[in-house]
Amino acid sequence: MRSNNIHAVDSGGGPDVRDYSPVDALVAKQKIYEVLARFLRAADRGDVEDARRCYLPGATEDHGGVFTGTADDYIDHIAGAITHPRSLTTHAMTNVLVELDGDTALVESYVLAFARIKTSDGIADTLTAARLIDRFGFEDGRWGIRHRALRWDWNHDMATAEGWIFGMLAPETSLKKSKKFPDDLIYTRQTQENS
Repeated sequence: MRSNNIHAVDSGGGPDVRDYSPVDALVAKQKIYEVLARFLRAADRGDVEDARRCYLPGATEDHGGVFTGTADDYIDHIAGAITHPRSLTTHAMTNVLVELDGDTALVESYVLAFARIKTSDGIADTLTAARLIDRFGFEDGRWGIRHRALRWDWNHDMATAEGWIFGMLAPETSLKKSKKFPDDLIYTRQTQENS
């Protein structure tokens, strides 16, 4: 019996090929997508524990030559950087493909990441594209990352030039900006009228 209560139906591809019913497949894929999105939000907002919850117990991380080890060690490795008050990153996820196979899934997602960093010459911006190839599992009633492999596609480094659309958006002093965990709007759940 399958532990995630998603019923498989014969896909016509032979005795060993099974598919989810269309509705159950959509639900499973949405749950997986939400884990991916939650991880990126946690990285950008500096929410270490939410990032950690995206992995299953015993999960592993291969961060494209930068880090290889357990997911817990990886989260510990990045915790200081993502929680730093001046840390500024934005991760955007695109092109998510999920291949379901029982209580596992192979998931490929493209990520475009912006970061403002401190270099020996001062502050600079960098834009990086990468792919995440994740093996997900369904355990204890939830989908989570069992193994992640990141592969770099390209990078563009540039000087910082923040003018908020060349000054056309609004004076910078009037802009309401994102914050780190736990002060960001998503965590305080304040309505627009109260923020």
